[in-house]
Amino acid sequence: MIAAGRIYDPPAESDGTRVLIMRLWPRGIRKSRVDLWLKELGPVLPLLRGFRAGEIDWAEYTRRYLKGLARPEAQAQVATVRAAAENGRVTLLCGCPNETRCHRSLLRAYLLD
Repeated sequence: MIAAGRIYDPPAESDGTRVLIMRLWPRGIRKSRVDLWLKELGPVLPLLRGFRAGEIDWAEYTRRYLKGLARPEAQAQVATVRAAAENGRVTLLCGCPNETRCHRSLLRAYLLD
């Protein structure tokens, strides 16, 4: 089972392995709140900045993010998440407030496909 959540929400026992998928460490979060930090699964910074600035729409962001998952370093971390999911629940964590417009929802769908 692969779930998605927000890093700023309190941890729950049901989270299983908590995996942070952001390039930069979120402010105010202790390292003990996550089990793995897989920054290669976060969007590259130019893509994220362009999306937040409104220069890139959601469809283009989605296309570019998913294309970026083909990079060897990202594929290695995808394999890490899949291996963890074989042993129990994995929760993908990011700081975005809206899960429907966040790469964690894209990554979750990619992993479940």
